Amino acid sequence: MPSEIASQAISTIANQSTPTGELFSISINKDFGFSFHIAPILENIFYIIVVTSIIVYFVQFIRGRAFFKRSEIEISEAEIGIGNNKIKLTPNYTDKQVAYKIWVELSTRKIGIPLDLKHDVIEEVYNSWYQFFTITRELMKEIDVRKINRDDTKNIINISMGVLNEGIRPHLTEWQAKYRRWYRVALDNEDNKSKTPQEIQASYPYYQDLCADLTRVNSNLLRYRDVMKQVAEQ
Repeated sequence: MPSEIASQAISTIANQSTPTGELFSISINKDFGFSFHIAPILENIFYIIVVTSIIVYFVQFIRGRAFFKRSEIEISEAEIGIGNNKIKLTPNYTDKQVAYKIWVELSTRKIGIPLDLKHDVIEEVYNSWYQFFTITRELMKEIDVRKINRDDTKNIINISMGVLNEGIRPHLTEWQAKYRRWYRVALDNEDNKSKTPQEIQASYPYYQDLCADLTRVNSNLLRYRDVMKQVAEQ
C-alpha cells in the first residue's frame, strides 16, 4: 500500500539521521539561547536542492537568452526600389508571421519569380501584381492594432506599403492602362488570330521600354521577397 511504503521511507530517513533518531531538533539553554540541530541527511538533501536549483536556473537563463536573442537585419530601401534609407530590424514573432505570409504570396505567384518575357504574358503579370496588392492590404489589416506601435513592426508595414505604392504603383500608372487597351485591340485584330500572346505583345510599339521597366520592378520585388524570407527565418 502507498501509505505504508511512505511511512516506511520516512522512518528509514529518520533512523539514519541523528543519534536520537530525530531529523531536527531545537533546544533552549538556561540563558534562553536557541540551539538548532539538523540531521546530516537533511543537510545533504538541502545542499542537493540548492545546487540543483542553481543549475536549473542557469540552464533556463542561458536557454532563455538564446531563445529571445534576435538577430538584427539591415534592409536597404534602394535595393527594393522604395527609397535611399537603410532600416535595421530586430523582428519579433508578429513581424516574422507577417513576413512569412508575404514571402509565401510572393513565392507562389508570378510577381515573386524572375520574369521571362519570351514566355510570360504581360497581362498575366499585371493580374498577379493586382492580386498581390489586394492580398498585402489584407495582411496588413490582420495585424493586431496593439502590435503596430512597435517600431520594427511599423517598419515591416512601411516597407510593404512602400513596395506597393513606390515600387509597383508608378509602373502601373505609367504603363498598365495604355498597354491593356492596346492589347485588347490587338487581340481582335484579324492579323493576330494565329499568333500567340507572346508574339502579339512583342509588337507593342513601346515593348522594349515596357519590358525594361517591368524587369526593373521585378528585380526589386525579388529582393523584397528575399528580405521577407530573411525576416521570417530569424
